[in-house]
Amino acid sequence: MKIIALSGALRRASYNTALLRAAAELAPDGVTLELRTLHGIPLYDGDVEAQGVPEAVTTLREAIRAADGLLISTPEYNNSIPGVLKNGLDWLSRPSGEGAKLFGARPTALIGATPGGFGTVQAQDAMLSVLRTFGCDCWFGGRLMLSHASAAFDADGKLTEEKVLNQLRSFVAGFAAHIARRKQP
Repeated sequence: MKIIALSGALRRASYNTALLRAAAELAPDGVTLELRTLHGIPLYDGDVEAQGVPEAVTTLREAIRAADGLLISTPEYNNSIPGVLKNGLDWLSRPSGEGAKLFGARPTALIGATPGGFGTVQAQDAMLSVLRTFGCDCWFGGRLMLSHASAAFDADGKLTEEKVLNQLRSFVAGFAAHIARRKQP
């Protein structure tokens, strides 16, 4: 089973990218998490789209299309979705109707990490509106919203907090089981 692990952050030392790296290490046997970022995707502009969908968008779209599921890790900026993540999703939904074709019924799960005290509750809730529009099969079997992320990672970006490691391991296993159930005839 292959899951695309999409980071909603661009920063090299992003807690969300680090959280996805840890998820990949904790994935059950037979499950591969392939980390992807939004690097190289320009700001959405209809004039750019008229020239053709950028290669970075097409590459990410094809990776998602070839995967069994999508795990998105989102930061929370100003109580909502980071602009870079929303922009990437907007591009993936272009041309019109592509969002439903790409994401429709695709098993999708959300996690997030933030240095703040409230986790990524509002960003994840805001993401649901977008994912609902796409028709994703959102998995709600678990929620992982890591607050005070700086205390959970070491200086090298490795997740070290045992409680969070266990939560993440359980989350990834649960999401993989959800995907497996959907694949059964």
